[in-house]
Amino acid sequence: MNNNTENKKYSLKNNPLAHSIHYLVKWSLFACAAGAAGGLTGGLFAKAIGFVTSVRTDNPWILYLLPLIGAVIALLYMGLREEKNRGTNMILTAVSEGNDVTVPTGPLIFVTTVLSHLGGASVGREGAALQLGGWLGRRFGELLRFNDDDRRIAVMSGMSAVFAALFGTPVAAAIFSIEVIRIGVFHYVALIPCVFSAFIGSGIAKRLGVEPELFPIEQIPWAGLENLLKAAVLGLLCALLSILLVFTFHKASELSRKLIPSAILRAAVCGALITGLTLLLGTADYSGAGTGLIEKAMAGEAGAFAFLLKLIFTALALAGGFKGGEIVPTLSIGACFGALFGSIAGLPVPFAAALGMIALFAGATNCPIASLMIAMEMFNGRGLPFFAITVTVSFVLSGYYSLYGSQRFAFSKTGIKVEELQKQKQQN
Repeated sequence: MNNNTENKKYSLKNNPLAHSIHYLVKWSLFACAAGAAGGLTGGLFAKAIGFVTSVRTDNPWILYLLPLIGAVIALLYMGLREEKNRGTNMILTAVSEGNDVTVPTGPLIFVTTVLSHLGGASVGREGAALQLGGWLGRRFGELLRFNDDDRRIAVMSGMSAVFAALFGTPVAAAIFSIEVIRIGVFHYVALIPCVFSAFIGSGIAKRLGVEPELFPIEQIPWAGLENLLKAAVLGLLCALLSILLVFTFHKASELSRKLIPSAILRAAVCGALITGLTLLLGTADYSGAGTGLIEKAMAGEAGAFAFLLKLIFTALALAGGFKGGEIVPTLSIGACFGALFGSIAGLPVPFAAALGMIALFAGATNCPIASLMIAMEMFNGRGLPFFAITVTVSFVLSGYYSLYGSQRFAFSKTGIKVEELQKQKQQN
């Protein structure tokens, strides 16, 4: 039996056409399964988030339950012995290092993200999408008895499916799942499973009534030298803001653990602080993921300091252990900052808000290609020269800071040797 298997592998390796056909069939079938599972899971997850958000909006008093909800989330992780669960970072290392994805991860992140949104914590959905998808991909890989290399591809495929299901941006979802793992290395072997599963997952979610995240922009300025220079300046400022954002998120979590070792008490305290700040400001604009804040920014209705307030609310939520992720809050922070810049620099505010969204995403995640794909899909492909400039500048000047501590830099952004680069990242 083993000899037959070895002979088959040998014959495939020595016949490129047969090997390519085998690859196409194998991963197309897998992508169908992963995409279907990811689309259904992502669709149900999106529906659950939408439902609890409506409940919270209709019942503002739920805000007072946020400290209790935070404590419940901490108890759930403790009860299932997942206190050391590193969330999205665990998914990234499952690809980069072949580490396991624990069995409770999927159900836990689903339930706790829904609870976080019910209470109004400033968290997103993409972290949960990546964890749900990575968890599904890993389980499928184990079920099919894939080898270590194939399991890593399976994880990326699952990530793509659920991410695309939630956001309705299949191309960006596929590219992001591949690009985010190791900056400078693109795993082309994962293209077919990631792209196919992303489109299937997105299609199924649409059938379930999940609307894609689209923000039409009407007024695109002329791509002359002056306007392109303004876009470059915005990219530079977003790079600096991304450093502040990543530093604040990480330090807030680190400091909260040091000051309040108990996860339950820490969640309750951070939940109480969020509740108090919301009452003090008299608005729920900074609750939840921030999609509503993006819409306000693009309409020119966000306050001058909205980006800082959203950053503070998100830092508190992450420090308290609320679940969901950082990307949608990051997009909303970028939109508010971009709108402010546009009003000062003379760019159309909706368009500047869109540029700020994508530039800050690029700086914080170090994924310039995925950032451009998100811009293409969210904004109907308009204004590409401006997005290319802001994304490029933000990506290069943001250094080696990252929302994800497990993200690896295989190559430097600016020509520093890899050894020096690793030392610099450790110092940061």
